[in-house]
Amino acid sequence: MPIGLKEIQRRPVILAGIFTAIALMALLVGLLLPKKYSSTTSIFVEDRNIIAPLMEGRAVATSVNDRASILREVAFSRRVMDEILETGGWMEDDPSPLEQEKLIEKIVDRTTISNSSPNLIDIAYTDSDPERAFHVTKRLADLVISESLATKERESSEAYAFIDSQVKQYHDKLTQAEADLEDFRQTNPDARPGTDADVNARIGELRRIIESSRMDLIDAHSRESALQSQLSGESEITLVQTRAGQFRARLAELQAERDRLLLQYTDRHPDVMRVQHQIADLQEELRREESRPRVSSAGQSLDGPAAFNPLYGELKSKLADARRQSAATSARISSAEAMLSNELARSNRIASSESKLAELTRDYEVNRDLYQDLLKRRENARVSMNLDAERRGLTFRIQEPAAMPLRPSGLRTMHVAVAGLLLGLLASLGLLFSMIKFDPRVRSASQIESEARLPVLSTIPSYVTGRDRRRHFRRYAIAATVFLTVPVAYGLVYLLKSTGAL
Repeated sequence: MPIGLKEIQRRPVILAGIFTAIALMALLVGLLLPKKYSSTTSIFVEDRNIIAPLMEGRAVATSVNDRASILREVAFSRRVMDEILETGGWMEDDPSPLEQEKLIEKIVDRTTISNSSPNLIDIAYTDSDPERAFHVTKRLADLVISESLATKERESSEAYAFIDSQVKQYHDKLTQAEADLEDFRQTNPDARPGTDADVNARIGELRRIIESSRMDLIDAHSRESALQSQLSGESEITLVQTRAGQFRARLAELQAERDRLLLQYTDRHPDVMRVQHQIADLQEELRREESRPRVSSAGQSLDGPAAFNPLYGELKSKLADARRQSAATSARISSAEAMLSNELARSNRIASSESKLAELTRDYEVNRDLYQDLLKRRENARVSMNLDAERRGLTFRIQEPAAMPLRPSGLRTMHVAVAGLLLGLLASLGLLFSMIKFDPRVRSASQIESEARLPVLSTIPSYVTGRDRRRHFRRYAIAATVFLTVPVAYGLVYLLKSTGAL
């Protein structure tokens, strides 16, 4: 420390000059440093209002994230920048298009847009003129809000117009699909819903009728054969002469009746058993009559009056009825087979046209579903467009308006001046330390003892003459004058800034 004081005493002017030069240079740089005035405004994005829950599912609202992401593009669009050039007075000099582009680039560089919170957007603009910074910031916020709302309204209108055009297109497609389907059904009467099931049911019914009729025809043929065989064993005319002949005639009638009953019933049937008992009784009477002794007389003869056989007539009538039933059943089978053939041909036509009908029906249903969905979407788009037109959806409002900046922002003159004082002090001390560190001259007895490792017996103090004292005084006076220049200059600058002269 004593060595440092001695060096300061030996070189006060140099050290004071270095400090003063750096301090004054820093002060000059601070005075020449361009002033920057920054104005800030905040825009609040409101996406929650009483309309939103009421219109949920019916109207589409733009989210905050969507607006915030495009806010920078809206703010720096050419339309907005042209308005800002007019507001800032840059267009008064009638700049060329190239100069306008350069001015816009500078404005963009000096403008900051950020999200301090999810619903709050900050816009800051910095300029050398505080009044212009205020007006540009205020105008930029107004333009951003108006352009954002106009963009939202324009998007809603364009969306509605697009959906409306799609509705018209699909209406035409749906009308054409309906016409094609109707034409196909008119040209193909069988191509109707449910016809295939009806045809299949009709085919099954006809097949059951044919099978039943064939069974009836087999029964009729069997009955006809039985009657034919019975009829061949009977005579149309019978001779009734004696009592035995009458018994035989009656027996033939009962046997015929029994055969007729057996065609319909079994042997256990009461009617069949009754006829069987009558036949047995009659056969017993016939045996008794035939066992009586016969007496020939001239009055008795085998020839007598002729009589028609009633059994023969009954069998004839039943045979005719059986043949009539057989013919009717055969005709019914032929008619049913013809109808079955027609239904099978109709089923083949339905099957061949089914794929075409399915394709036309599918096209119609697809166009119908799309058309109905687009109708709903068009109404939703209409509601959204009305909301945006009346500014009832997503809204912007100025949360904190721009204010006139009274003090410059960033580095100011005093900041640079204080930094200059510190830098000058550090430079002077650094120079002093360098001189002490790297100067090879011996400055104390202890330095000799430490470096030469020899004891120092005594030292001779320096003798200061009057001339030396005067020279030292002038040196201190110059150093003091140079040093005092710094506080005087700083004080003068502060005074001028306080009075507004600078």
